[in-house]
Amino acid sequence: MTTVESTLTGLRTEVRRFLAEESAAGSFRPSCDSWIQGHSVEFSRKLGDRGWLGMTWPQRYGGGGRSARERFTVIEELLAAGAPVAAHWIADRQTGPLLLRVGSEQQKQTLLPAMARGRLFIAAGMSEPDSGSDLASVRTRAVPTATGWRVNGRKVWTSHAHRSHYLLALVRTAAPGGDRHTGLSQMLIKLDAPGVHVRPIEVMTGEAHFTEVTLDDVDVPAGMVVGAVGDGWRGVMSELAHERSGPERYLSTFPLFAELVAGRTAHGEAALADIGSVTARLWALRALSVQVQDLIERRSPTDTAAALVKDLGTRLEGEIIDITRRACRPGPHPADGGPLHTLLREAQLAAPSFTLRGGTNEILRGLVARGLGT
Repeated sequence: MTTVESTLTGLRTEVRRFLAEESAAGSFRPSCDSWIQGHSVEFSRKLGDRGWLGMTWPQRYGGGGRSARERFTVIEELLAAGAPVAAHWIADRQTGPLLLRVGSEQQKQTLLPAMARGRLFIAAGMSEPDSGSDLASVRTRAVPTATGWRVNGRKVWTSHAHRSHYLLALVRTAAPGGDRHTGLSQMLIKLDAPGVHVRPIEVMTGEAHFTEVTLDDVDVPAGMVVGAVGDGWRGVMSELAHERSGPERYLSTFPLFAELVAGRTAHGEAALADIGSVTARLWALRALSVQVQDLIERRSPTDTAAALVKDLGTRLEGEIIDITRRACRPGPHPADGGPLHTLLREAQLAAPSFTLRGGTNEILRGLVARGLGT
């Protein structure tokens, strides 16, 4: 075993031991879609205290200075266990890397250490009511003032904005001209600032993790623009590479799959064939996802590969639900209780959002087609 393999194996064992202890203590129950719906400030702080947030960030900014493979190992185990990681997810996955790449030194020193400790949470403010997957059509506008910018507009599908400290918003700071991707900027907006109104949106699960954020004459200091003014599109594209390629894109329903494989439902020949097919594709997607993380670490282009992970992963997550339903027939209704049926119910209610978040499958296939030159 190489030194790298030994390090990853030891880390994986450490994370599994931690999760077993936390589960036994009742600090969480495995759930599907835990990176969206599993919000626990206390759990995120425990991860931060163990150095499992901001793992790849430089130590001078509160990070761990560790490899992308080590981070991948930790989040893979957390997602497979259905642990509640939603509170810190956006900050750790995309805002932190964005700040490291284009943020000011003041932003890095002020914000990154708190993110890495699980004490500062960020909501993503990309989508709008009339924009959907077409982010270049955003209408939220920022006009210059003597001290910075005044922002007006609305953002929607901003997960956990009512529980976060900042909104990283994509706004239009200049007319697009001939290219709709120009004139866009990103800025961090304090969610308790005057003029910010956050309305939770209840979804079919009964949870209210999505929100609508209305910005009415919100004053944003000049120092809160992330990157160069007008260069927001490039920043958003780099965030989407992180957002579309990680193991959350094929592990949202893994706790359900694990419960099915554990044998609490009798497995006929057809069910075993389904389980074998899903297992093989999970391994293939994992290999592709690992490859994308390596590309990100080397700062190589990832658009096509990341879109593939998201598209294929989304479809596989839905198939896990389908094969579980087939394996349960005839059997008790999902509402009748038991771990398998509880997880199945959660997965079925969350499934409609799988193909929307991070870009619809149709949009992603267009990206792949362009990337392949077809």
